[in-house]
Amino acid sequence: MYKEYFGLKELPFSIAPDPRYLYMSEQHREALAHLVYGMNTEGGFVLLTGEVGTGKTTVCRCLLDQIPEDIDTAFLINPKLSVDELLASICDELRILYPQGNKSIKVFTDLINSYLLDAHARNRKTVLIIEEAQNLSTDVLEQIRLLTNLETNQQKLLHVIMLGQPELREKLAQPEMRQLSQRITARYHLGSLSRREVSEYVSHRLSVAGGNPKLFPDSVIGRLHRLSNGIPRLINLICDRALLGTYVQGKEKIDRATLVKAAHEVIGKPSYPVISIKMLQWGLPGILLACLIVFAFVITTKSSEKNTPLQLKETLQISRLSWPEDVPIDNSKDMAYEALLMSWGIVYEKDGNNYCELARSHGLQCLNGKGSLNSLIKLNRPAIVKLSDDHGQEFYVTIKKIQEQVATIITGNETRLVDVEEISLHWLGDYIVLWRIPPGYKGRVRQGSRGPLVGWVDERLAIVQGMQRLTTGDYFFNSELAERVKEFQISRALAPDGIVGPLTLIHLNTATGTDEPLLINEKKEM
Repeated sequence: MYKEYFGLKELPFSIAPDPRYLYMSEQHREALAHLVYGMNTEGGFVLLTGEVGTGKTTVCRCLLDQIPEDIDTAFLINPKLSVDELLASICDELRILYPQGNKSIKVFTDLINSYLLDAHARNRKTVLIIEEAQNLSTDVLEQIRLLTNLETNQQKLLHVIMLGQPELREKLAQPEMRQLSQRITARYHLGSLSRREVSEYVSHRLSVAGGNPKLFPDSVIGRLHRLSNGIPRLINLICDRALLGTYVQGKEKIDRATLVKAAHEVIGKPSYPVISIKMLQWGLPGILLACLIVFAFVITTKSSEKNTPLQLKETLQISRLSWPEDVPIDNSKDMAYEALLMSWGIVYEKDGNNYCELARSHGLQCLNGKGSLNSLIKLNRPAIVKLSDDHGQEFYVTIKKIQEQVATIITGNETRLVDVEEISLHWLGDYIVLWRIPPGYKGRVRQGSRGPLVGWVDERLAIVQGMQRLTTGDYFFNSELAERVKEFQISRALAPDGIVGPLTLIHLNTATGTDEPLLINEKKEM
C-alpha cells in the first residue's frame, strides 16, 4: 500500500528469495562461490550453513538461476524422509522411472546408479541440492554418502550440496558421521551482516525496487542493525513495517521512533532488551490504527485509481488453491500441458506424440527449471508449476497470466483467480515453460561459435542496445559480442557469463518485441 507513496516499482523488502535482491556481501559472494565450486569440482559434498534468515535459500536460488545446461539437478526441500522416500524423491526429481509402490532400496539405488553412469556417458553432471539438511536422519545421511560412492578414475558421479542451520555442522561432527564429513570438499557458514553491510543491504534493495536508497537515513541504520542482529530476514520484516508506519504518518523518511515501533510489531517478544513494555502497550493500538487509516485511504483516495471497483470485485472472487474434486488428480500434469500448449494456440490431439515433441513441431521448446516466482516473472511466459495444497496433495497447474497480485491459473478444466502470494507459499519450485526457437538454434553459443544463431543474437542485441551490428556474412562470436551479451544479461538480472542459452534467448525475444503469449503484458498494464 505504500508502494506508490514512496515511488517504488515493487515491494523492496519481500522475504521471497528473489536473486535480483541478493545483496552480495563478501560473505554471500564467498557462499555462492562455494556452491559453484561444488558443481564444478570432481565431486563430493559442499556444506553451506547459517542461522535462520541469513540468506542461504536466496544464495541457492541465485545458483539455480545460473546452472549450466549440462547439469541436471535434484532439489529437495523436505528432507524429513525415510531412506526409501529419499531415494524415491531423487528419482522423481531426475525423472527416473521406478516400479509403482516400490520400497526396495536396492531397486532405487540401482536405478540411480544406472542414471548417473548414463549421464556421465553423455557428458552431463548431476547435482543433488538439499535444503534444511539439519533435519536429515543419520540413516538418510549415510544413504546419501553411499550414493556418492559411484565414481570414475577422475571424479564422483554425484555432487551433493547441503544447506542447513548450524545444527547440521554439529550433526556432521559426530563420530558416526566421520566418513561423510571427510568427503566435504568445501564448507561455508553465513553469519550476520555488519552495520556497514546493513546500510548497503537496505540501500541495495530500495534501489532495485526503484526507490530512494536513503529512505532509511544513516541515523537509524545503527539502531536497525541492533534490532535485527544483522539478520537479513529480520531486516526485511522490520523495514517493511517501518515503511508502512512512515506512510501512515505521512512522513518522507523513516525516523528512529517509527523503526523501533516496527521492530516491536515484528519481533513481538518482551525478552528483547531493546523493546520495552511501554512500547508493547502502544504497539498494537498503533498498528490497528494504521490498518484503519490505510483501509480508508484505499477506499476513498483519488490517487489509488488502480484499485477500481471491478478489481476490488475480482479480489473478492479469489479462489483457494485446490484441485477440482470431480477431476482425477493423476491427470493434473497432462491437463496442465494441454493448457500450456493452448496458451500458444496449439491443440493437443492425442496422436501419440508427447507434449514437448508437439511443441518442437511448432518451433517451440520445453524449458524445465527450478526457482522462485520471480524467476518466472523474469521469463514472462505462461508456465506449468507443481503445487501442494493445504492437505499435502501435489498437483500441476498452468499460470496463464499475472496482473498486480492476482494470477489467472488453469486448474484441471477450471480457470481461477488466485493470490500470487498463495502460489509462492504452495509452490514446490519446479516450472515448465515453452519458448520460441530462433533460426539456426542447435544449442548454446559462446565466444568462438559460428553460425546463423550468432547473427541472430548480434542483430537482436543491436536493436536492444542501439548499436551497429558486429557480424555480417561471417557470423563469428567474438570477444566484443561476448561483452555485449554480458551487458544485456546484467540489464535483465541474468548471470553475466557471456553464454547465450535459453534464458538469454527468451529475454532477447521479449526485449525486441514478440507476439508470444506473456505472463505479464506490460504494455496493457502500465
